[in-house]
Amino acid sequence: MENAAVLREWFERVDSNRSGNITAVQLQGALSVGNLDFSLSIVQQMIRMYDFDGNGTMNFEEFVALNKFLLKVQNLFTVLERGRGYLNPDDVYEGLVRLGFSLDSPSFLTVCESFDKNKKGMVRLDEFISLCIFVQSARNLFNSFDTTKQGRVTLDFNQFVYCSDGQLPDIKVADVAKRQARGLYVD
Repeated sequence: MENAAVLREWFERVDSNRSGNITAVQLQGALSVGNLDFSLSIVQQMIRMYDFDGNGTMNFEEFVALNKFLLKVQNLFTVLERGRGYLNPDDVYEGLVRLGFSLDSPSFLTVCESFDKNKKGMVRLDEFISLCIFVQSARNLFNSFDTTKQGRVTLDFNQFVYCSDGQLPDIKVADVAKRQARGLYVD
């Protein structure tokens, strides 16, 4: 949907109450019409990424920016999936690199496993988009704390809780020990 007139028409159909803004629920419904089924939390994350005025909804200009990102990710998926309908982990990694993300192996594998719903090493389009939304959001949040642009941040506990946004994984004590052994956690 690159044509501005087409985007405007689509936006106005979704903006059923004619407020000039669409909510996460409205955006979720509209995306599902295009066979892109995302959880409400992912759609809310999409809005937060492009909510330039900070009102919790998406105006037309913000919608255009989101659409540009989604098209970029969809086009990349199409190139990488080679007619299979899914990406394998190597394809996902290549896609992230092409989008400008650089993750080390443990971080990449954790993220890739988290978004592979069927746990078969086959990431579908909606999963790839969700993964890219997560990584972009993580980068944005990280950059907001990396005030010296050194690629490192120091957080106090309150900042850490803020960053987690209620999204901490269910980690058991035994898992922490395993991750420490793999070098993923330090004391």
